[in-house]
Amino acid sequence: MLSLPSTVRIFVAAEPVDLRRGFDGLAAVTRSVVRQDPLSGHLFVFLNRRRDRAKILVWERSGYWLLFKRLEKGRFTLPSAPKEGTRHLEMEAAELTLMLEGISLQGSTRRARWTPDE
Repeated sequence: MLSLPSTVRIFVAAEPVDLRRGFDGLAAVTRSVVRQDPLSGHLFVFLNRRRDRAKILVWERSGYWLLFKRLEKGRFTLPSAPKEGTRHLEMEAAELTLMLEGISLQGSTRRARWTPDE
């Protein structure tokens, strides 16, 4: 299970990305597709066209981390469709962990839980 601080947000590009890209190429995709700053410390997840490979780009004080996962069987499935007019979606750490394990979250329901009043 991933252990991430609650301040870290996780963004997934809904469109396939050429995973031959490295640090700088994925940082450029982060700016253009996700419309976020890759130096923010948030996690940015990219999937290939077949959705059997994923790369996660994250910045920490001394540089970028690039994590790569390949499923031997099956495909990664996004938990939901992106909102209208966006090319990415945001997910929680638990959803990311399940997705990286190859577990589909489509059709699952989340129980109501407490959220602070805004």
